[in-house]
Amino acid sequence: MPKHPAKKSFTPHAPGPLNGIRVVDLSRLVAGNVLTLQLADFGAEVIKVEPPEGDTLRSWRVKGVETAWKVYSRNKKSIALDLRSEEGRAIVRRLAASAAILVESFRPGVLEDMGLAPAELHRLNPKLVIVRISGWGQDGRYRHKPGFGTLIEGYSGFASMNGFADREPVLPPMYLADCMAALNGYGAVMVALREVEVNGGTGQVLDLPLFDPLYSMLGPQAANYKLTGEVKVRTGSRSTNAAPRNVYRTKDGRWVCLSASTQGMAERVLAKIGKPELVKDPRFATNIERVRNGVELDRLIGAFIGERDLAENLRYFDEAGVTIGPVYDIAQIVQDDYVLEREALVEIPDAEMGGLPTHPVVPRLSGTPGALKWAAPAIGEHNEMLLEPLLGKAAYTKLCAAGVISKGRKK
Repeated sequence: MPKHPAKKSFTPHAPGPLNGIRVVDLSRLVAGNVLTLQLADFGAEVIKVEPPEGDTLRSWRVKGVETAWKVYSRNKKSIALDLRSEEGRAIVRRLAASAAILVESFRPGVLEDMGLAPAELHRLNPKLVIVRISGWGQDGRYRHKPGFGTLIEGYSGFASMNGFADREPVLPPMYLADCMAALNGYGAVMVALREVEVNGGTGQVLDLPLFDPLYSMLGPQAANYKLTGEVKVRTGSRSTNAAPRNVYRTKDGRWVCLSASTQGMAERVLAKIGKPELVKDPRFATNIERVRNGVELDRLIGAFIGERDLAENLRYFDEAGVTIGPVYDIAQIVQDDYVLEREALVEIPDAEMGGLPTHPVVPRLSGTPGALKWAAPAIGEHNEMLLEPLLGKAAYTKLCAAGVISKGRKK
């Protein structure tokens, strides 16, 4: 019988540690939406300022359903403004005046062209934290280039290191550069907010290109190159730091991943595959030699694992205390007991799908947890709630009629 994730109800009035923090989100696609999702999940009031046709993320549909938007824009509110109009931009200024954070991901210079330059926004609100997401940064020779994560994943050195030596470099199969930037930006926002709220400082600008966070995660590659003059080669799933470490095919055509990055664990693996004598073999006695002879080591381990099916391998190595695990795809993840018991996958109400399987609030805080408050909004769903009190009924009605404030239109 199929297993199902725990069903969670929305709790619109749940408290959160960021309650009272207003965020004006002008960003599009992944990086900005992931950043503001973290804030929204912990109680911030995130106001998505969408164009009348909606955030570009809405166009990532599966069977006509905006799954990416639903996952990354829960707990947010939406207003739809035509920012090509001065009236639309004036509304952004008024929202920014009462906000703690403003997030944007336009190409560098566009915010200035719109009359929303940081200096102007800080004149209205000196404590405003402004997050400027781009591909390459607000200055430098590439500031004009589009900020697509694919370009950064190639330029940063990630793709060069990823994949197998006899094949082409491999880009990540998901938006890695965007998500890395989002989580770096989330931490930086907390630092900037602390400066304002605790230290009595003023707002500031966070220059958040996709390039910097991903490049910084690649480790000591420049230092290693200076020492050796060698470029790191692609090694598939093997590590150049420790061995054994790889994926291995099981008898039933499944895969396991195994890592033995300590001497004790490596010796345990060799013993458990029936080769205890290899502990004293010069080819495998030390980590340096195991890395150097990784192909032969993988052959020995792979032969042992290949004689057993997935369940037998997991049971045998788990009982021996060896660090091994299955390589799962999403069809296996949604049925996995660990995932379901820990509620790493939950189902929240959704009008189109009946229930939306998604991740819960991450990370889990014992004292000030986040909450699932409401579903991702429709385009302009909160126009009246947010803008009529701000503008007054007459002005609000007039701007709606003029198309400055929109309930959405098809692209």
